[in-house]
Amino acid sequence: QVQLAESGGGSVQAGGSLRLSCAASGYTFNINCVAWFRQSPGKEREGVARISTSSGTIVYADSVKGRFTISQDIAKNTVYLQMNSLRPEDTAVYYCALRVGACFSWSQSYFPYWGQGTQVTVSS
Repeated sequence: QVQLAESGGGSVQAGGSLRLSCAASGYTFNINCVAWFRQSPGKEREGVARISTSSGTIVYADSVKGRFTISQDIAKNTVYLQMNSLRPEDTAVYYCALRVGACFSWSQSYFPYWGQGTQVTVSS
């Protein structure tokens, strides 16, 4: 019932910026939590940023604090991830994920809806 469209990935030099978008459609009225995850080759998928679409509460991973900003456009049913001061270690496939109910953790088992991923590559 929920469809996700991710965009904004690409290649950028270290220190550059990218803006990822996650547009949701379908029966999204019951969604209360949107998160961005990323996965680098050979590494476990990790949470990057999440936002409660009801309360606006935002949580960032320590590795991106001060560099990444998550935001939402309610009218467009879209969540953004503004990524500044990018580093080579930020290179990964980035996924947006949605869940119903609580927005208290990045436990992946609680997120039933996932985007297909968008590649972000940061060169040194």
